[in-house]
Amino acid sequence: MFTGIIETLGQVTALNKDQNNLNISISSAISDELKIDQSVAHNGVCLTVVNLQSGIHAVTAIDETLSKTNLQELKIGDFINLERCMQINGRLDGHIVQGHVDQTAICTHFKENNGSWEYSFEYDPAAGNITVEKGSVCINGVSLTVVNSLENSFSVAIIPYTYEHTSFQNLEINSIVNLEFDIIGKYVSRLMGRSKS
Repeated sequence: MFTGIIETLGQVTALNKDQNNLNISISSAISDELKIDQSVAHNGVCLTVVNLQSGIHAVTAIDETLSKTNLQELKIGDFINLERCMQINGRLDGHIVQGHVDQTAICTHFKENNGSWEYSFEYDPAAGNITVEKGSVCINGVSLTVVNSLENSFSVAIIPYTYEHTSFQNLEINSIVNLEFDIIGKYVSRLMGRSKS
């Protein structure tokens, strides 16, 4: 389980295909502190550390993960958001994040607002996922509050600290991002759907 509070940025140093899998090597400030079998969120995707070198850790994304996330778009040199799993005695500063991406979205607009940034995203509503204004959403592993929620789109506001310490600074129009919708909202939506049927 994660909180959506990013610890550091990692940089992709190698990408190696192995049948349908993708082995990803990442250099980061926390790589030397990791252990084999440890769970780490990479752009919001929970992946297991499978190899360690000096300042570099490696993870494997299987075909199922690649098909539902933006990891298949990675290039050597790209920066990704990293977060280690939550400690049971820690504060939940963001919201409950599982590291299980629901679907991807496309960045449709962004602008600077005199010290903050606003980003807008569109996603396919066919999967039944929803956002609500002032609710939580996880974008590339970052816990954020929803603004301007519509049927298949929403916006978020980014403070300077988040902009400077996450990969939001690298997003452009048409960038693909990972979305994990609020777990409580997903359960409520599922239960409401069952009650109607």
